[in-house]
Amino acid sequence: MRENVLVTGASGGIGRAIALAFGARDCKVVLHYNSNRESVIETAGLIADRGGSAEVFQADLTVESQVEQIFTEGEKAFGPVTVLVNNAGISWQGLFTDMTLSDWQRVMDVNLTSMFLCCRRALGPMIRRKAGCIISISSMWGQQGAACEAAYSASKAAVIGLTQALAREEGPSGIRVNCIAPGVIDTPMNGRLSPEDMEALRDDTPLMRIGSPEEVAKAAVFLWENSFITGQTLGVNGGFVM
Repeated sequence: MRENVLVTGASGGIGRAIALAFGARDCKVVLHYNSNRESVIETAGLIADRGGSAEVFQADLTVESQVEQIFTEGEKAFGPVTVLVNNAGISWQGLFTDMTLSDWQRVMDVNLTSMFLCCRRALGPMIRRKAGCIISISSMWGQQGAACEAAYSASKAAVIGLTQALAREEGPSGIRVNCIAPGVIDTPMNGRLSPEDMEALRDDTPLMRIGSPEEVAKAAVFLWENSFITGQTLGVNGGFVM
């Protein structure tokens, strides 16, 4: 049976790479975006050009009704989601004492509440089938907090905690739940950092280079393919966090 994969935040660097990787493995891929439609349309076109199947849907994943809508539309197109990749996320950089409550809540809503809503919606059909795979994108800053990224670090640490809790809860139903903690990756999100900051992060990485979205995508495919891995956080960080 061909897998039906939903990738949230598929317009970004990592989400795009993950969508392409699953599309190349004969999966049917639902590409979610919030605002950058052009990017996901291009990605869907690339998947189709390579013989795969892809559909594009817009949603604000912090709104429960819109999460329901994207799952319903995806089910109409391909059937129930069998692989969920929670990739959508944002960052906020600045001093913790300068952060407003609305800033904090926005990061938590996009990075964590969206995962809660998507997992909860995906799990019903997975439990009925006694099979499913959930992969969430955390960060090495969820393992080792980053200065001036308190909310981001906290939200990504929570992604790891929720992953472990769901792995224990849903394992008896044959559902595997894992996450990936990328290090410094060449993405638009990190593109906001200064060249000096990027150079410092590169120097602090034992492999002495920046990672690529494709390397994160390979980790996602690995976690999907290995049926005896659950509850794990796979670091793709060049040795930055060990």
